[in-house]
Amino acid sequence: MSAPTVSARPTAQHGWAQAVAAVLTGLAVMVLVAALGLWAAGAADLPDGAFPRVVAATLVTAVGGSVELSGNAGALAQTRAGLTVMPLSVTLVGALVIGAGFLRPLRHRAVASAGELAGWAVRFAVLWLLVLIGLAFGARQTFAVDVGSGTLSDLTGLFDAAPRVGFTTDVPLTVLFGLLWLAGVLLLALLVARGAPLPGRLLRFQESVRPAAHAVLVLLLASVVVSLVVALITAATRGHVQAIFALILLGLPNLAWLALTIGLGATWNGRVDGPFGLPMPHVLDAILRTPDVSALNLRSLTDYDGRWWWLPVVDAILLLAVVFRMAARSPGRIRLWRHAVPLAVALASAVLMICLTGRLSAHYGLSLLGIGDLGGGMSGELFLKPQLWRAVGLGALWGLVAGFLGGLPARRLQRRGEGEQP
Repeated sequence: MSAPTVSARPTAQHGWAQAVAAVLTGLAVMVLVAALGLWAAGAADLPDGAFPRVVAATLVTAVGGSVELSGNAGALAQTRAGLTVMPLSVTLVGALVIGAGFLRPLRHRAVASAGELAGWAVRFAVLWLLVLIGLAFGARQTFAVDVGSGTLSDLTGLFDAAPRVGFTTDVPLTVLFGLLWLAGVLLLALLVARGAPLPGRLLRFQESVRPAAHAVLVLLLASVVVSLVVALITAATRGHVQAIFALILLGLPNLAWLALTIGLGATWNGRVDGPFGLPMPHVLDAILRTPDVSALNLRSLTDYDGRWWWLPVVDAILLLAVVFRMAARSPGRIRLWRHAVPLAVALASAVLMICLTGRLSAHYGLSLLGIGDLGGGMSGELFLKPQLWRAVGLGALWGLVAGFLGGLPARRLQRRGEGEQP
């Protein structure tokens, strides 16, 4: 009776070792990407040795955690600041590495019990909880703001109101949203990986759900690859190499998936005011830098430059390609509507995810004696948000149409192959 107990202990220990390796690898990759991106953006020059803490804050925001900005400018002055953004390059690499590490011990198997999957998830959650707590307490720093010279500088000196801004984290919210992020990553890993084992009761959903989810994942990754090629060509031909590499390492999926939704017909509303700027492409800054809220969509892009008509063309090509691949790899007995409907749901869900994670908001300002914002360079605002449900509905419509159109040639190819068999 003691033999099973003895044999189970090494298995449990081996599971913890694999979980530790996967979590640490994912964390290391995220730190590397964030650090290189921030270095390219010039954050290595921040005072007081703040660079590691800024890297920690970047990782906190990448997993959905909460970073709060604060300001202090003496008794007679006030500073205000806010920032909401997810560096999706860091988010994406972390999700891919941790998801692959979660699936690695389960490979080469067709079925896994719910208890076994839950056990692996608990190991990852415990380790990730420790990571989140460390990041939350490490992401705290305060900086002095350089107000330059002139009247504003004289006033801040006269009233002892030298402005300082800093950031800190809301530890409970960071832990909560960080654990939800991990749960989403592990669930999506099981959902999109074609060879990942599932509990026996869920196997009947495998044919209808997994191919569409995998196809949408391929679509999202393909759009990032296309954007990476465009960014590298831009860096080689137009310069600004350091700024473009900072964008690649911190926010390339933000722009890639923004372009994907606009190509599907979505509209984003936004405004840029003050010294804020968008490094690439310049057309975004040009459209959004207006006195009022601007609409960023296919019409406004093509009005600025007619060449942006290629966005829906690229979307259509990528979407039809992944749908054809999905249908060609599926059994021939599956009808077209069983490709189209799951794909519509999957693409609508992906667009919803993009809209929720791709929002951008930043503002700051300084006032003395309660009199407005002083100095044109000491205040600014930037925000970008989607028209959510219109974008989700268009994603569902594109998925439904592409499911039928992409499945037709695959179905004919399968029938031709069956007819040629002896």
